Amino acid sequence: MSHWRDRPEGGNRFWLVLIRWVVLHIGRGFAQLGMWPTSLYFFLVRGEERRASRAWLHQAEAPIRGWRGVLIHIYTFAITIVDRVLFLSGRDRALQVEAVGIPELHAGLSEGRGAILLGSHLGSFEAIRVFSRQAPPEFRQLKVVMDVAQNSLITQALEEINPGIRETVIDARQPGPQIMLEAAEVVGQGGMVALLADRIYGEEAAVEVPFFGRPMRLPLAPLAMAASLDVPVFLVFGLYEGRRRYRLVFERLPLPTLEGSGRRERRERLNQWVAAYAQRLEHYARRYPYNWFNFYDVWSSDRPGTGGSGQRR
Repeated sequence: MSHWRDRPEGGNRFWLVLIRWVVLHIGRGFAQLGMWPTSLYFFLVRGEERRASRAWLHQAEAPIRGWRGVLIHIYTFAITIVDRVLFLSGRDRALQVEAVGIPELHAGLSEGRGAILLGSHLGSFEAIRVFSRQAPPEFRQLKVVMDVAQNSLITQALEEINPGIRETVIDARQPGPQIMLEAAEVVGQGGMVALLADRIYGEEAAVEVPFFGRPMRLPLAPLAMAASLDVPVFLVFGLYEGRRRYRLVFERLPLPTLEGSGRRERRERLNQWVAAYAQRLEHYARRYPYNWFNFYDVWSSDRPGTGGSGQRR
């Protein structure tokens, strides 16, 4: 199987712009109908993603597997792309977003140190923008670390809805120290920095942790950043439940306590923190297997991080 970064981007600009226009001018319902033939098309032409989906649904013991499960899996991903249009345009009232863990998040932010929001390719990461708009003014500052060059067609088509969204992005292609400086500025003002933590990019440091009973490598950098900034960390999952419903979960991820403050103890503490993240990711992935949008073998030795320059969603 080819590396996920080497797979061609699905779709083309014409169809993405058409979908955007349909959602904004005709409505989500009409766009939703069009996602079934679109999903069938990708099911037929994207063999590697189809096989990866089938294997994932089997591993996750999804209720519906085989070709029907794969179609549901692809369709769920397609619907979240449609809903990103609504999230970015501020028209998310057409969706029902139930937020869980808000009091705990507010309590963490009240400490005045800001926070790191740790996401994944499970569900819609874009759903956090609903919270940032609805939160009290002192909690609204949010910046997202992302690589705008990854899925560039989708990114460009969606950014045209709200050009101001670029001001809320920290470019992941910058050198690590620059990303750290920009993140430090945000949390220093009591804001939130959100980033994905389930893919390895390039040659960055990683740790092997259990995931669905098999070893999977996850990056150290996101939690290393949180440890260096000394800020609270919250997991965030925007889980699509069907029928226009999302469950937006915030869950604090406490730093493990270990005796000693030497380099070895700090690394072991960080490794345990990553393992705790993987454990909670597995918990929600079991409950929402069709929300898993890593369409490649995440356990393979050829997964992200084995070589080449990385890209981020």
